[in-house]
Amino acid sequence: VQQLIRGLLDLLLVQRVPEGSTERYTRWINTLSQDQLITQVYTSHGPSVVMPTWFCSREWYQKVGPFDEGGKGVPEDLLFFYQSLRHGGGLFRVDQCLLVYRYHEKAATHSVTESTIWKLRVDFLQERVLSQWESFTIWNAGKQGRKLYRSLSPANQKKVKAFCDVDENKIQKGFYTYEESEERPKPKIQVLHYKNASAPFIICVKLDMTGGNLEENLNSLQLKEGIDYYHFN
Repeated sequence: VQQLIRGLLDLLLVQRVPEGSTERYTRWINTLSQDQLITQVYTSHGPSVVMPTWFCSREWYQKVGPFDEGGKGVPEDLLFFYQSLRHGGGLFRVDQCLLVYRYHEKAATHSVTESTIWKLRVDFLQERVLSQWESFTIWNAGKQGRKLYRSLSPANQKKVKAFCDVDENKIQKGFYTYEESEERPKPKIQVLHYKNASAPFIICVKLDMTGGNLEENLNSLQLKEGIDYYHFN
């Protein structure tokens, strides 16, 4: 039994203490493929390589710039991570357990607000992905998908050709109307079943929260992550 436990621990890249802390995050960080280290940098989980395990040359650090020392509430790791990618930095992971990560309620990470992270993520998504696309579909006609749409620049809002979903109630309504818009007539975006929608997609459904249904639906369309879709939630 002890050998089996040691073998399982060897498969982990990050261990959490107490065991079971931030279970979804820990499972995500431990199961990302090498390609997903790049494609999943827009999710709410944050950097796809855990900061306490980062290694880079001093020359690269000086090129990217120092950490933001703004203090409490500043996501300095995410800011540096994005800047490194902007400068053309790559991401590589050593597939060994390099970190035991202790969870506690007074950790500095809890001082960073959701709205701060949201804005950084939306801006980075627009800069790195949406600027390259002529049009796209938002996968989720519910709260998170609509929130993303409202957070986009006017130019990128016009690129949204549809929402898609699996919820028949949302699909039967046919359209999402952007009521807060100052445009007249107010923008109305079609809501489709995901099988009737077309790529590329921004996925606004949380990973590992649908009993595998989201992942199964994506696989059924034979799409390629990083080309046909990106995860945002």
